[in-house]
Amino acid sequence: MRKSTTTVRSSLNYYNLCHTAAYILLIGGCATQQVSYQDDVVPIVESRCIKCHSPPDGTGYTTTGLEMGSYESLMQGTAYGQVIVAGDSRRSMLNMLVEGRAGEQQCMPHYEENALEPEQIETLRRWVNQGALDN
Repeated sequence: MRKSTTTVRSSLNYYNLCHTAAYILLIGGCATQQVSYQDDVVPIVESRCIKCHSPPDGTGYTTTGLEMGSYESLMQGTAYGQVIVAGDSRRSMLNMLVEGRAGEQQCMPHYEENALEPEQIETLRRWVNQGALDN
């Protein structure tokens, strides 16, 4: 039995479409660059967070005990527990606070003029999801 030219073309188009989609997904997954703590996260912390989260007088530090001056102190968390769940930005308090998921009163930073840019929020999200590495 012979297939019509239209059927053969449709099959080839479907194959090509699937092959192209798989290639795009593969390349897209590989294109996600590793976020660097030193190069990408530290500049955000220094410009938006460190003022309040530094000892001895930073308001965020005195209130919660969260010091953000080093990777170690950030990963240590607050007097209430950890703020970063490496590999899971949905459960990380840091991400909840900067994304506004913890409520308006809890949103960080508190003052609108210091608000993080969407790109900065995405950088923190990716960093945590990639394991919150000290790199």
